[in-house]
Amino acid sequence: MDTTDQVRTVAIDTRGEAAAQPEKPSKAKRTTPALFYRQAVAELRKVIWPTRKELINYTIIVLVFCLIMVGIVSALDFLLTQGVLAVFGS
Repeated sequence: MDTTDQVRTVAIDTRGEAAAQPEKPSKAKRTTPALFYRQAVAELRKVIWPTRKELINYTIIVLVFCLIMVGIVSALDFLLTQGVLAVFGS
């Protein structure tokens, strides 16, 4: 039996089978606002908050990165503008 016959056999064997139906999730009870608040506060207590020094360092890093990206985008914009003006004239 060659591979073409095997493919045909597999295709015939699987024809007509119904797809498995996913189980419907059971209906969960709604959370009360008080319970939600308690859970939110409990999760926030698990968070490791940065120290003031870490926060200042992270802020400086983000600002420097943003300034670098603004510089790169501005330089590309200027170069592309000059290129378009050189090609099409002004």
